[in-house]
Amino acid sequence: MIDYMQKGGPLMWLLLLLSILAITVFLERLVYYHRSTIRVGEFLRGLSNLISRRHFAEALHECAGTPGPVARVIHAAVLRHDLRRSDLKEIVQEAGQLEVPKLERRLSLLATIAYVAPLVGLLGTVTGLIDAFVSISAQAGFATSMEIGGGIYKSLLTTAAGLVVAIPTSLAYAFLSSRVNTLMHDMERGGIEIVNLLTDKPPQHQGIIDFGAGQSASVVVAE
Repeated sequence: MIDYMQKGGPLMWLLLLLSILAITVFLERLVYYHRSTIRVGEFLRGLSNLISRRHFAEALHECAGTPGPVARVIHAAVLRHDLRRSDLKEIVQEAGQLEVPKLERRLSLLATIAYVAPLVGLLGTVTGLIDAFVSISAQAGFATSMEIGGGIYKSLLTTAAGLVVAIPTSLAYAFLSSRVNTLMHDMERGGIEIVNLLTDKPPQHQGIIDFGAGQSASVVVAE
């Protein structure tokens, strides 16, 4: 490993730094998304029981104790449960928009590394080839095939290293982007369902009360 780094030149150390940075960002984002993921269906079922009994304080406590953007979006809606449906939709949308930058944080850095690493490797190859031909010309054009092959071998090391860094980084970026899309879908689902829970009226049925003397009155009784 160290031998390859020395033969590849100074740009190999830059590629090593980019690889360490990419690994760090990937692991940090992976842990963040794992902690932010909840089972939305189960969470909403628990909240629906509290909301149906009008226990909004307990629902807020449940949202505050649950990590992740989905719970924060739902918390914003429950906090203003007495507003109209249109207002609750706006609150949910605004809360979701505030969570998106947190989810996409540092992903652009991964995309940049995946794009730049092959270019750095190509630059190392070009500079290595230039050095090889300069050394050949310094020998009045006479050089053995071993010397030419050695120069090309050293110059191609950076291209290989650039691809080694770029390919896994591209895959990591695609994987993390899919996790972001999943969390955004969960936020949208949670926002829609919590608005429905807060604004749907309880079902009602009509009952008959007999007052005697052949008179009766119909009343609406909430279940």
